[in-house]
Amino acid sequence: MTNEQTSNEKVIGIPRAMSFYHNYPFYYGFFTDLGIKIVLSDVTTKQTMSAGSALVVTETCLPIKVFIGHVLNLIDKGVDKILIPSLQSVSHKIYNCSKIRGLPDLVRNVVKKEFTLIEPTLDKSEKNQGLYEFLKECAAPFGITDEAVIRRASKAGWRTYNNFHIMSKSGMSYQKAINYALQGKVFIESQTKEYPISIALISHGYNIYDERTSMKIFDKLEKMDVKVYSSLQLSKEQMEDGIKSLGQELYWANEFEMTGAAGHYLKENKIDGIITLTAFGCGPDSLMIERITRKAKRFNKPLLNLTIDEQTGEAGFITRLEAFVDMLFRKKRANIINNIEISERNSSYIPNTNYIETK
Repeated sequence: MTNEQTSNEKVIGIPRAMSFYHNYPFYYGFFTDLGIKIVLSDVTTKQTMSAGSALVVTETCLPIKVFIGHVLNLIDKGVDKILIPSLQSVSHKIYNCSKIRGLPDLVRNVVKKEFTLIEPTLDKSEKNQGLYEFLKECAAPFGITDEAVIRRASKAGWRTYNNFHIMSKSGMSYQKAINYALQGKVFIESQTKEYPISIALISHGYNIYDERTSMKIFDKLEKMDVKVYSSLQLSKEQMEDGIKSLGQELYWANEFEMTGAAGHYLKENKIDGIITLTAFGCGPDSLMIERITRKAKRFNKPLLNLTIDEQTGEAGFITRLEAFVDMLFRKKRANIINNIEISERNSSYIPNTNYIETK
């Protein structure tokens, strides 16, 4: 037994990866209300990536490698019970990718160390596998079976979750919104700073909010005087409308934060360009990026595709960002100058389409 837990303490470990970046506010409220202490894995490091990569085949996508590394980190901390959910379907016939759906089995087969795997299943395409069944499976290993207690805890989870999304939708940074929500606070910041350039960053939460895998892309763009928008500022309805605007139908669960967010921002005049950040080897994302790329040309929005894996170097990453942002600044200046000339000549002007694709 380590300092993380005592003999009579209920403790659950949550890997700081994958669905953590969207669901942790709910998990925090839920498990805390049940009297269960949460132990998080440490933030992602190069060692986290290396440890996870060593246990899976090379073709496995980076987020899964990172997740395995976080599971190992929790085991090294002395945490016995670790939450590894199987998120099959978030709505009727709307599925996650196979690796997310089979995550408990994957971990069970590659991690040979001793620990208790808590593997609740959420599958809204099947009967009797909805949210409350999922939460019952989360609580059962701790001897908690009273449905009234579980429902009360779920309400506490939703309060924390909703507070987080109120703040994130107002434009607050991900980390600030998380910190306030976990304290039970709601705080709306006044957005006073004006930015000359605005970019929509299209990616999954586990790619962009993990500072190691994303190489602190939000901070880097902020230093370049760029305002960054993401799917966190959007409602589900806005993302659904974004999917329709691209002429697509929802199939993958993660299309909300990819094609949904991209479709919404492509129509926004306040956005000067779009950056997509995807993990190498992700099948569903490769399809979605191809669709977004074609539509970006039609909407005349410059687009930069970035692909990451455990070998991605920071120097090249920064160079690509700087080149794209510099192009956006030059394009905006040219548009301003051209608009002045057009106004004077009383003629029409169609700007050139700028597009960058890189890995």
